Amino acid sequence: MRWVSLLAAVSVVTMTFLAGCTSSPAGGPTSTPTRSPGQPTVGAGRCPGYPTPACTGVPPGTKLTVTALNEGGAAYRVRTPGTVLDGVHIPGDLLVHADDVTIRNSRIDGIVINADGPRTFRFTITDSTVGTAKRCQTLPGIGQDKYTATRVLIRGHGDGFRAAGDDVTIRDSYVDLCSNPGDHSDGIQTYNTGKGLIFDHNTVDQRHAKDITAPIFLVDKQIVDAAVTNNLIMGGTYSIQLRNGRGKLVMRGNKLVDKSWVYGPVDSECKVIDWADNWLVTIDENYGVTSTVGPLACAG
Repeated sequence: MRWVSLLAAVSVVTMTFLAGCTSSPAGGPTSTPTRSPGQPTVGAGRCPGYPTPACTGVPPGTKLTVTALNEGGAAYRVRTPGTVLDGVHIPGDLLVHADDVTIRNSRIDGIVINADGPRTFRFTITDSTVGTAKRCQTLPGIGQDKYTATRVLIRGHGDGFRAAGDDVTIRDSYVDLCSNPGDHSDGIQTYNTGKGLIFDHNTVDQRHAKDITAPIFLVDKQIVDAAVTNNLIMGGTYSIQLRNGRGKLVMRGNKLVDKSWVYGPVDSECKVIDWADNWLVTIDENYGVTSTVGPLACAG
């Protein structure tokens, strides 16, 4: 598919999704965690605690090689299965149009997307930075399905991650959200998603965005088996929104920055969620937890 056609298709899908990003009023709590808050979560790899800009993205000292754009001067398109992109700087979008692509220690200034018309392709992205601090892009930083993201830093995007199919795993990553007028910014959002979403030990900061929905916005009727665990989140209208899912839905061990929301902390379908050990906290400027305010009850 030519780049112009692809961009048009992605834009149509995105606008359709954004039109459906709405929040509903939260109700009273239906469950209360009983476990003690314990110590802050200890991260794996480069992050000693919750992910921050200092321990995610391209590792310090990495030498990057600029990769020439090969798709209409706007994107770099991968067509060969098994391609490894290591230590590259792509000054545009990255189109993953082949299976088993590996991206590591790299910087992508635009979006990373694996959709080519109706087809999508499996890939992993690790220790990489997506987006630039110079502008805010409405489109999600990374999408759509069959991908694993680890220690990724997303910046300069209205949406962080998109889950639009099966087998999305996101761990140890940091998202600093922005917004443009008319956006419905989300940290992670589902759209025509599928089975097996894992969102574990990430930091999502939505405090700098104005046109917002939620750091955790999972309301797709196609959600089956989703686990949101051990994350540090802040911002949003209602910060945690999980509705309409089926199968095993888990919301455990998360920490939400107290009073960082607009309307309320939670608007979720509590009766179908395994909800436990979630807490309201305060943090310092480096995302370290400074105090535990109290348990975060489910409401919806």
